[in-house]
Amino acid sequence: MVRNETPGGAAERPRGAVVRDALGVGVAVGLSGFAFGVTAAGAGISVLQACVLSLLVFTGASQFALVGALAAGGNPFTAAAGAFFLGTRNAFYGLRLSQLLAVPGAVRPFAAHWVIDETTAVSLAQPDRRSARLGFTVTGLSLYVLWNLTTLLGALGAEALGDTAAWGLDAAGPAVFLALLAPMLKTATERVVAALALVLGLGLLPVLPAGLPVLVAALAAPAILWLKGRRS
Repeated sequence: MVRNETPGGAAERPRGAVVRDALGVGVAVGLSGFAFGVTAAGAGISVLQACVLSLLVFTGASQFALVGALAAGGNPFTAAAGAFFLGTRNAFYGLRLSQLLAVPGAVRPFAAHWVIDETTAVSLAQPDRRSARLGFTVTGLSLYVLWNLTTLLGALGAEALGDTAAWGLDAAGPAVFLALLAPMLKTATERVVAALALVLGLGLLPVLPAGLPVLVAALAAPAILWLKGRRS
């Protein structure tokens, strides 16, 4: 198959290939919204509240951090602070994507809502702007629709089941994110950062109020990078 060349010399990917990859990511991750719905219900959050969180926040790690802290009895402000801290990474993604996608001004507020890990990864993997825009749109749309739909189903299902802890469903959220994270840890530095964050997060659970351990665990990355810089 002959691939078209963009004016900058980069080869355009076939639209079908971009859509296939974007849908694969959107569907695979979107289905994990079920785990969030279950976790939210187990934390005492209503179905409506869980759905509003998915509609308006739409960043899985922050949502899980929030409901996890609330479930552990944490202060709502501390829980919100932890969720906000995790969500700030999306702002840095936005800086990169704003140059790559060059979205028109009127559309930017809507596109910004879809700037998350998955849409960023799919967009940056494309060789040209047209493919990046298509990948971003398909990933964002499929993931947003499925994430919100499965959040509703998960919350309704957990509410019908009763105590999610008795079924072990409260562990569904962390299990999903561990499964997503593990394949991404390809270098020794990434594995060390993940291990240190795990030790800090779990080790400080009995000591600090709920919501604070995740904030301290986030310091693992700059700490390891600082040590690596000193050695080099």
